[in-house]
Amino acid sequence: MQFVDIGANLADASFDGDRQAVIERSTLVGVRHMIVTGAGLSESEAALALARDDTEAFRCTAGIHPHLATQWTEAPGEARDRLARVLDSDLAVAAGECGLDYFRNLSPPEAQRAAFAGQLDLAAEHGKPLFLHQRDAHKDFLAILKDHRATDIGGVAHCFTGGPREAESYLELGLHIGITGWICDERRNQDLLKAIPLLPMDRVLLETDSPYLLPRHPDATPKKKRRNEPEFLPIVARVVARHMNVDPEELAVAALRNTQDLFGWPL
Repeated sequence: MQFVDIGANLADASFDGDRQAVIERSTLVGVRHMIVTGAGLSESEAALALARDDTEAFRCTAGIHPHLATQWTEAPGEARDRLARVLDSDLAVAAGECGLDYFRNLSPPEAQRAAFAGQLDLAAEHGKPLFLHQRDAHKDFLAILKDHRATDIGGVAHCFTGGPREAESYLELGLHIGITGWICDERRNQDLLKAIPLLPMDRVLLETDSPYLLPRHPDATPKKKRRNEPEFLPIVARVVARHMNVDPEELAVAALRNTQDLFGWPL
């Protein structure tokens, strides 16, 4: 089976010592392609540099995570220009990671909303789909998406952990849904498991969010303490397939096709 990890923070410093080995391990299990997440200004530029190093294996996103929203509000002109330069590349296939996170509020909510709205405008200007983050902010998140005509932009609700109500609202906006190893964690996956049966096969995407969200699964043995890697994506796929009541290979094929359709990446 062939997989695409649509959300890997491969530019993260935790991979600096063994990034090539991580990539090689992933290739051995069929994860030959990854979209490297840009979650801040320097992170987006680093993600593009990785994509340029291997245009066959990688694409990237460019955005500012809500935790870093003050990068936008403190210097909006510079932030817009730096993200725009990354999004100008054909290797940048989505705008984000952007959105709202009221769970931690590492940036003030008003800064998060301003950065989110600005990045939605930037995505529309560049004709790029959205790579979205939302936690404990569903009402404001949905309102901003609707105000900025997200249905015309498209995108993925990255690392979706919500329940049926949230899933339905995102599907109504035409968004895809990205599932991570969160689905393997019986301590907190109950809402997600209720939403999984609602997901159409043509909207499901698979991701690890490496180095975060190590799957709580006996086959996911980290090489470094608690560090997730793209090589564990097939584990996520198997668990998602079981809860969708489909064959894992059927899901892998669908997720690959969905990745191609959303991000315009001919694989």
